[in-house]
Amino acid sequence: MRAILLGGGLSLIISLLGTRYAIRMLSAKGYGQEIREDGPTTHQTKRGTPTMGGIVIIAATVIGYFFAKLVTGTAPSASALLLLFLFVGMGTVGFLDDFIKIYKQRNLGLRSKAKMIGQTVIALVFGGLALSPWLEDDRGQTPASRHLSFIRDLDQWTLPVVVVLLLIWLFVTGFSNAVNLTDGLDGLAAGSSMMVFGAYTFVNIWQNNQWCGQENISYGRCYEVRDPLDLAIIAAAITGACFGFLWWNASPAQIFMGDTGSLSLGAALAGFAILTRTEILLAVIGGLFVMVTLSVMIQVSFFKASTRSGLVRKVFRVQKGHRVFRMAPLHHHFEMLGWEQVNVVIRFWIISGLFVATGLGVFYAEWVAGT
Repeated sequence: MRAILLGGGLSLIISLLGTRYAIRMLSAKGYGQEIREDGPTTHQTKRGTPTMGGIVIIAATVIGYFFAKLVTGTAPSASALLLLFLFVGMGTVGFLDDFIKIYKQRNLGLRSKAKMIGQTVIALVFGGLALSPWLEDDRGQTPASRHLSFIRDLDQWTLPVVVVLLLIWLFVTGFSNAVNLTDGLDGLAAGSSMMVFGAYTFVNIWQNNQWCGQENISYGRCYEVRDPLDLAIIAAAITGACFGFLWWNASPAQIFMGDTGSLSLGAALAGFAILTRTEILLAVIGGLFVMVTLSVMIQVSFFKASTRSGLVRKVFRVQKGHRVFRMAPLHHHFEMLGWEQVNVVIRFWIISGLFVATGLGVFYAEWVAGT
């Protein structure tokens, strides 16, 4: 528990102070955000706000974790190093995207294919190592498993390695892009991520207390997770980093996390779900990100269907090129309805909190029902 508090506390302090320094440095270099031309007109006032603040979140997390390990005199675990690789690696892809936007003064960074290639390489390397027998512990546990999982592994289905790698790729790229889509209003992604990573801190603490590797544990209800305590330290560190960053990112934002932050945070969420055997549960705990992503999928799909198919227009009684929402992602729809940005963010935080509470309730209820 001391390592968790040390990691989270130091990460918060580094993020809080480091973000202030980053604002000055990035402003001096002119590293400002470009704003999408088709977005809400009120966003044009944000042009030039320093971006790439995700660098601070990543640095604070990594320093907080290794400081906690140094103070407690314990070695980093395989699961923790893999998660940090995923976190930093996806952040590097986001950094390249942000830097190109700044360098070329446009709202388009890496081409979609280049970004997907980068995400795919990071996800597959992570997945391959997480399933590798080289990283088995003395109980034969690898960081990731070959089973689908909800709160525990669904042991009735052992999946081929290729299928598992495909699912890992889908989770990592899906959630990294989901957080990226959510990062459209001041403090929205940072505040929502803070709640979800806070939830995973509690999940990992609980799994560590009921870990199958301990003595005097009922093996029927314990959790088969490779390194739950180390994962809890990282979850606490990311929570603290998001907390400190939110001080400067809340409306009116003095800095944006950029793709550097959003891609890394989304990938870390997927990594936690994979390494804690809670993949399907993440869709509940991180329900806000799922909701925002679905709004984009619905918008694009219905627009294309109504454009190409007369039958769709006839059935739904809509015009060609009909849009379900005034603008996607979903938070921009409410902006276009006249809601103030602060109101949208606070209400979406409430929704995120409800999803987190529901997910934690389901997680705990499963354990209580089985005891």
